[in-house]
Amino acid sequence: MSLAVGGNYDLIGTIERDLLRHCGLANGMSIFDLGCGSGRLASALSQSFDINYTGTDVVQSLLDYAAGKSRPNYKFILHKDLSLPAPDESQNFFTAFSVFTHLLHSESFIYLEEAKRVLQPGGKVVFSFIEFAEPGHWQILKDTVAATKQRTQSHLNTFIERNAIARWAEDLGFSEPEFIDAASAPWGGSPLGQSTAVLVKR
Repeated sequence: MSLAVGGNYDLIGTIERDLLRHCGLANGMSIFDLGCGSGRLASALSQSFDINYTGTDVVQSLLDYAAGKSRPNYKFILHKDLSLPAPDESQNFFTAFSVFTHLLHSESFIYLEEAKRVLQPGGKVVFSFIEFAEPGHWQILKDTVAATKQRTQSHLNTFIERNAIARWAEDLGFSEPEFIDAASAPWGGSPLGQSTAVLVKR
């Protein structure tokens, strides 16, 4: 299960947790984690924060594993619709790590609409993405091309450019995005390896 979401379970979870701390996550806050998988982030948060956590995924076995690695009060919900099962203005953070990288742009936009609904004013969206301008991401396209030719591609790899994210944010009424480069780690420690966008609900 720890390999089901790409491996490096503890390392990636720690990086994501530290990134969220850098973005202002603190004890007592609420966070909605879209596509939580087997709980890399939830497990790391459990070790450091006293927060209200809700994670969703489309695979029940991943959710069960995540629950076993996390605090008892964390909520894990099987949810397959393009929506967020959370009340209006109930969350301080919305996260989507390695999720929009595998969705159509229209689907990502719908989730951002939902994030706007569930976030409190001043709440933050934090999501990772891959982009053509990032040298380290170009190999993903090459690998995807090769797999497509061989008919072995198992999932969609979606690139999102920063100007697209800025346009989405403008249309939805978020702040101008803050971007963190894939190879940068302003919080210290290791970089995530994907680029990150941070949007604030006005």
